[in-house]
Amino acid sequence: MRLAGKSALITGAGSGIGRATAELFAQEGASVAIVDLDPRSAETTAASIRSRGGTALAFEADVSSAEQTAGAVDSAAREFGRLDIVYNNAGVGSTGSVATATQENWDLCFDVNVKGTFLVSRAAIPHLEAAGGGSIVNQASVAALVGIEGFAAYCAAKGAVVSLTRSMAVDLAPSGIRVNAICPGTVYTPLMEPLMLERGEGDLELGLARTATKYPIGRLGNPSEIARAALFLASDEAGFVTGSIFTVDGGMTAQ
Repeated sequence: MRLAGKSALITGAGSGIGRATAELFAQEGASVAIVDLDPRSAETTAASIRSRGGTALAFEADVSSAEQTAGAVDSAAREFGRLDIVYNNAGVGSTGSVATATQENWDLCFDVNVKGTFLVSRAAIPHLEAAGGGSIVNQASVAALVGIEGFAAYCAAKGAVVSLTRSMAVDLAPSGIRVNAICPGTVYTPLMEPLMLERGEGDLELGLARTATKYPIGRLGNPSEIARAALFLASDEAGFVTGSIFTVDGGMTAQ
């Protein structure tokens, strides 16, 4: 029960890494605010947590909207009486090189991945300060650390999240708020299936096998492995950890 008595807000928690993290945080004693663009997915995650005796509320919000993010954050803090943890997990992908990417995809990638992290964090800071401090975990990617062919906007956006994390860590340390980022490698979720099918020329298993060759550990990650990294950073066990970039990538960037 490493998060007993605390409340956490997780964006993009209707599926994948966000849902796995919400369920793990609840198991560890936290009250969890499930924020997602899809209200049905958010409620599904919240209901799953409640069915196991946990405390969870679902909120619909587009993280690129200042009004919607502020509404969700303020409502969660009011309902739970406090806010201690924020996991900026919501994100979108974008494919294409600088020569081929559309401006619309570029803007969406930055609006959700970068501006969304900024807006949610900005809305949460007063509540974290009122609680005496807390933890913000930002979702970056190995794409922030290495060049990946055909992912110009995504690499740039996640690189911005890494730099933003370091800046936030310095700015918020006097308020007792720790800020760290996780850089996952490829994690297998249903949202990854179209990319795996493309890499496998229509064969999902072939696409997974081809992608796994990038990882010395020999496989893709799973959502629960990223969730456990987020749990550490959110908990008091990481009390002296801020401004750090945690790479959880099966050895991809070690090569």
